[in-house]
Amino acid sequence: MFDIEYKGGNTIVLSGKKTTIITDPKLSLIGLKDAKTTGCVELATEDRFAVKADGAKLVVNGPGEYEIGDFVIKGIAAVRHLDSGSNEKLDTIYRVECGNVAIGVIGNIEPKLNDDQLESLGVIDILIVPVGGSGYTLDATSAVALVRTISPKVVVPIHYADSGISYEVPQDSAEVFVKEMGAPVENVSKLKVKNDSSLPTVLTTYILSRTR
Repeated sequence: MFDIEYKGGNTIVLSGKKTTIITDPKLSLIGLKDAKTTGCVELATEDRFAVKADGAKLVVNGPGEYEIGDFVIKGIAAVRHLDSGSNEKLDTIYRVECGNVAIGVIGNIEPKLNDDQLESLGVIDILIVPVGGSGYTLDATSAVALVRTISPKVVVPIHYADSGISYEVPQDSAEVFVKEMGAPVENVSKLKVKNDSSLPTVLTTYILSRTR
């Protein structure tokens, strides 16, 4: 039905049969080449993480509901981790549906979502969440708490320490999150999802190799 690849930072590629979504494609902010989004949907958790390519099918960088190709997208306003304690919502979390599978895309948000946000997010099968910490993203403890609250079948950690990436602040390793999560772990180059029944019955952490 769709594949999930990891490009580094908060950049995930969701590839359906008809449509490809690329999240936070502006990789030049962390010392990599921006993801090419021509013919794709850009899904930005913050406006500054969008490339806004002329050839992009659609640029989604805020709250709202959208339907394109294989995917149904809902954007929900959230407070950035950097703005914790503020009422200003400059971040967007997303619920992305492909067939009968729902993916949650969590950006660099403050540690807790309120009841309205959780209700809008709904039941999530696959949760994609940054875990690097240092006051920029959720740290392992906060990320694990959010995973437990949302209760997906699969969690994909992103935005963690990588020798090939120049983050704004030092990030914890994926292993810190994995250890605290305490769930079974699968290391794969790409997560292939056929349907909801192909997902594990027990919460599993998938570590995706960063592709170039």
